[in-house]
Amino acid sequence: MSVIRKDRKTVIGILGGGQLARMSAMQAIRLGFDVAILDKEKNSPAGVLTKKEFVGWVDQKKVFDEFIEASDIITLENEFIDYTYLEYIKNKGKKVIPDSKTISLIQDKLIQKTTFDKAGIPVAKFIEVNDRTNYESIKTKLGNKFVLKSRKMGYDGYGNATVKNKNEFMEALQRLSKRHTELYAEKFVPFVKELAIMVVRTKKEIKTYPVVETIQRNHICHTVIAPAVIKQKTVLNAREVAIEAVKAIKGYGIFGIEFFLLDDDSVLVNEIAPRPHNTGHYTIEACTISQFENHIRAALDLPLGNTELVKPFAVMINLLGKRNGVGVVQNYSEAFNNKNVHLHIYGKAESRIGRKMGHITLLGNELNTILSQAKKIEKKIIV
Repeated sequence: MSVIRKDRKTVIGILGGGQLARMSAMQAIRLGFDVAILDKEKNSPAGVLTKKEFVGWVDQKKVFDEFIEASDIITLENEFIDYTYLEYIKNKGKKVIPDSKTISLIQDKLIQKTTFDKAGIPVAKFIEVNDRTNYESIKTKLGNKFVLKSRKMGYDGYGNATVKNKNEFMEALQRLSKRHTELYAEKFVPFVKELAIMVVRTKKEIKTYPVVETIQRNHICHTVIAPAVIKQKTVLNAREVAIEAVKAIKGYGIFGIEFFLLDDDSVLVNEIAPRPHNTGHYTIEACTISQFENHIRAALDLPLGNTELVKPFAVMINLLGKRNGVGVVQNYSEAFNNKNVHLHIYGKAESRIGRKMGHITLLGNELNTILSQAKKIEKKIIV
């Protein structure tokens, strides 16, 4: 049964009010829908776009119930909300996409890796870390170098630690346990490149965006190159693996899948995110229909749009905070010196060093040219 209303604007509720919700809301509004935002802070980047802004969180029953009542369908901008709250929404008669079952298979990274492994999805070797495991037992199974990871709440390098000896293991164990008590360990992967792909799925369709290369800075995605300069057989393999990964978690909606590219041109799935993803921001200008519009279309079970590039290449670079202070661009004139740059500022009230404040995108026929231009522009912009 369609959730699209014919008596009034359909209201899409989004759990979270950050930049992903903001860019999704912009597309929903452009298509003639309304949005409701639930976020812990008033005037969040997405909350300022709607009169249906709810301040609070899922553990505050009154405001959560009001948000649910105001929404016709609900989606989310991150996977860190306990899936039981999504079950609560379903029990109140409202559809949630992705489904609570899908989120339950994703938000705990050990369960996620186990699910993929059982489905034949290629992942790095991993083991659970508990009271019975120690440095020597992990080393025996994974080798001298491995990565200790939080099972939940890990993103942008938070919740990860590379371990090469017992002292590093003990330090990482103590530090990560403060963030989340449950951990797992994964074999260190000497990758050639990091890749990513967006997959969008409805009951009737499944589409993929180009396979892209991602370049990290301090564990944060900094640069995205679309498409990745890799062998065609690797592109086809990554696309096939990504689709199977989405199916393995019974996923509907939009998903970002990150890979490690190995020296034999094979790929390992690093992780999956059940939402629009930083590695897909380039699609706003670079593809016929962006990840955010297809996110909204998928949530409403509408026909999906064309995911192809409109130019041979695109480069997206994140604008990370270079100072602590007010979250506005200090030098717009320099930002717009290149007449082809697409500038996105996320509307965060405060800038912090390393915080994602916006991004730029350049399109072109020659990769090295636009990559060089984008790097120069990013260095000049101060947010």
